[in-house]
Amino acid sequence: MDYSVKGCDIYVSEPDLDLDETLDCGQAFRWKKIDSDYDCTYEGSFVNDFLRVSQTGKGQFIFHNTTENDFISKWIDYFDFGTDYTSLKKIFSEDETLSKACGYAGGIRLLRQNSWECLISFIISQNNNIPRIKGIIDRLCGHYEGMFPDADMLSKEDADSLAYLRSGFRSKYIADAASRVNSGETDLSAIAEMPIDQARTELKKILGVGPKVAECVLLFGMHRTEAFPIDVWIKRVLAEYYPNGFPEFAAENAGIAQQYLFHYIRNLK
Repeated sequence: MDYSVKGCDIYVSEPDLDLDETLDCGQAFRWKKIDSDYDCTYEGSFVNDFLRVSQTGKGQFIFHNTTENDFISKWIDYFDFGTDYTSLKKIFSEDETLSKACGYAGGIRLLRQNSWECLISFIISQNNNIPRIKGIIDRLCGHYEGMFPDADMLSKEDADSLAYLRSGFRSKYIADAASRVNSGETDLSAIAEMPIDQARTELKKILGVGPKVAECVLLFGMHRTEAFPIDVWIKRVLAEYYPNGFPEFAAENAGIAQQYLFHYIRNLK
């Protein structure tokens, strides 16, 4: 990744990024595509840091109204610019199906999200579709004057007071997560450092957090790239292409491989 500063904007060159593939693939829910004169432009937030970013061509981007300090301290990490995705895709391409998936959606990157925001977002995502998930999160942030509430703020709510979210059964799960994290009963920072099976067990102590949500929080909110969320699309991939198990050589970064496969199979089928 290379960048330069021009006025109030940061110009970035990164061949292994595509905004549509990365920001609209179901790993984060606070990004919205807006009209612009560029190939595409998105506005969104990482917890309470706002960003407008445009793609001006293949591998070319503008981070608007962003200081170099903010770009270095926040957005380089958030967009995982420190990871060499070219090398990862080369490794994945030892497998025929993964090679096709990487070729189809080679601009996907993992977003290094905040673990708390990610936990609440994927609790909301259960048995839900992306537009509705985004709507619930918009209402949550709107209630807190545009901020994503921290665990202390949200721990003062209960399932009844969260009725404004119109999130159904998920309200009691949100309230339980907030209570546990705020009290320290669930320590997300500690969980991020645990052996993966122990981390899964700890996350599933939260009401409503099952295997898939736990894997998503580990992958997207804690950058545990060995985590492997399985939904209906990935079940089809595993059954059709990997009946004898997922390739061992990709296990260390199975979660990143899963992102390529998810986008490939969902759009191709």
